[in-house]
Amino acid sequence: MSIVMSVNAGSSSLKFQVFEMPSEKVLAKGLVERIGLDDSIFSITVNGEKFEEVTNIPDHTVAVQKLIESLIAHNVVNSLEDIEAVGHRMVHGGEFYSDSVKASDEAEEKFEKCIPLAPLHNPAGLVGYRSFKEALPQASHTFVFDTAFHQTMPEENFIYPIPYEYYENDHIRRYGMHGTSHKYLTERLAEIEGKPVDEMNIITCHLGNGASITAVKNGKSLKTSMGFTPLAGVMMGTRSGDIDPAILIFLQNKYGYTAAELDDILNKKSGMLGLSGISSDSRDIEDAIEAGNEKAILTEKVYVSRIVETIGGYFALMGGCDAIVFAGGIGENAISIRAKICEKLGCLGAEFDPEKNNVRGKEVEFSKDGSKVALWVIPTNEEVMLARDAYKDLKNGNAQ
Repeated sequence: MSIVMSVNAGSSSLKFQVFEMPSEKVLAKGLVERIGLDDSIFSITVNGEKFEEVTNIPDHTVAVQKLIESLIAHNVVNSLEDIEAVGHRMVHGGEFYSDSVKASDEAEEKFEKCIPLAPLHNPAGLVGYRSFKEALPQASHTFVFDTAFHQTMPEENFIYPIPYEYYENDHIRRYGMHGTSHKYLTERLAEIEGKPVDEMNIITCHLGNGASITAVKNGKSLKTSMGFTPLAGVMMGTRSGDIDPAILIFLQNKYGYTAAELDDILNKKSGMLGLSGISSDSRDIEDAIEAGNEKAILTEKVYVSRIVETIGGYFALMGGCDAIVFAGGIGENAISIRAKICEKLGCLGAEFDPEKNNVRGKEVEFSKDGSKVALWVIPTNEEVMLARDAYKDLKNGNAQ
């Protein structure tokens, strides 16, 4: 038995889970919020009981120390030495990595080179890793990249039709995100069906405040909807998804927006929030639809249309698929949105059963008996993927 942690560090947050491996039993989980701000919030859940504290946590080093002290205080571990491995979510590995890698000076150096590709996420990942490395020097540390799963995409599916020199010189291409989630969904469905992973031909839909859809052929990512950045693809909570790029030029010419202002509009003021004028939360949109709000109705229609369009395109690109999987906050819980999407997928041979679809957050097949394409809800679990890769490195090593 080994105790392994999964860590997801943001610029002002730190999400963690502690696992007993290889059983994958969750011993504790928690979140540190508002790091570096007034009234930081530390919460930890042990044996189903949640403990929360408002305190002063000025930086990630203090957050890590507080986390470890809490694990000891709640008898999750007896000492620092009990934590044998840590899996770190490191968002963007560029073209360097097609799999997780054991942390090293070389891996850290390559990851730093990817900072321009993810200037908000990668520095936070590094800060989290360095804080844990200092606190747990005896532990094995593993980098797990959101982009890694999508490195199997063929060139025709990741290259953009702009001058090729921008790919050669500036590494501009489709990278995709949520790879850890899409990989988990693929492996979990293979496990459920008792198939080898390389026989999986499925479309995985990670639908949350951020959203991406992936065509998985023979267990590998063939194409994914997010692109050079997480802004691309289907409409999201506050992100626009794909739009005509000339819109940016038009807005800049008319209103004099700076690049930073345009970035803010597309990433933080668009999507469900921008269209509805109500909220980025699909639950609020659903409430407004029930009240007859026309913008909310339009918002849901656009959201469903974009997802169906993407699934249909990937279905054709793959030459068909065996299953479509829904995950993420919306994919797992928004029953009516799932139904509206699936109503339009019947032409692909994917027929859903309304009664089976009437579930939230549970693993279930909700396709009709005899449906040519299976429909599944599978709650995603990125944290366990981090722990699995960290445990693998602990036991086997992972050469550069």
